Amino acid sequence: MGAGSWDYWAEIGQGLIDAVTLLVFGDPETWAIIRQSLLISVSATLLSTALGVPLGVWLANAKFRGRGFLLAICNTGFGLPPVVIGLILSILLLRHGPLGALNLRFTPGAMIIGQFILSLPIIIGLTVVALQQLNPKLRLQMMVLGASRSQTLWLLCREIRLPLLVAYMAGFGAVVSEVGASQMLGGNLPGSTRVLTTAIVMETGMGHYDRAMAYGIVLLLLVAIVVGLLTWAQQSDGHR
Repeated sequence: MGAGSWDYWAEIGQGLIDAVTLLVFGDPETWAIIRQSLLISVSATLLSTALGVPLGVWLANAKFRGRGFLLAICNTGFGLPPVVIGLILSILLLRHGPLGALNLRFTPGAMIIGQFILSLPIIIGLTVVALQQLNPKLRLQMMVLGASRSQTLWLLCREIRLPLLVAYMAGFGAVVSEVGASQMLGGNLPGSTRVLTTAIVMETGMGHYDRAMAYGIVLLLLVAIVVGLLTWAQQSDGHR
């Protein structure tokens, strides 16, 4: 095995050691970055779920001209480029832009908005698919039993609670790992808008590959823990 191969594996090994060190010994900077990553991505996904589920339920049950077009837009959102969303929002949030008065540029709020836009079509699309896979007779049975429209919609949402959990996991996974919108909207400011993805880009650009590797491993662990907990909740509910 050549010297280059040893250097390669040494970088990976050092990254693993640094990741464990940063977590075990409570490096303040790392914990601040992890906290901001969770705060921003969880908040954005919760907001998109709160809006996306009702919109998905409406799209799945409504009949109107242009419905197919709206569904196509939602499905397109699965591949929405984060850097494009970051660019558009950055222009809108410029001091002389339409939303400049909000003073949100380079703030966690701007990053939450960007991630909200990225995760919203995912939540809507998966909600629509989940409802369309239900037995069509189920809705009729509920109405025959005297359930009102609002009660019917609530019961249908209960029937798809497990797919909705999957939708949340998909939305969270999409935004916690994106870097384009976060970099452009947040500016990677330490203690404020620096998250794991932007920190990885910064450390790589500075040539600190071991620390970048450590942040990457921490990000993988973070996603695994959050998604693992949601999967456990999903499976526990499914076995009731």
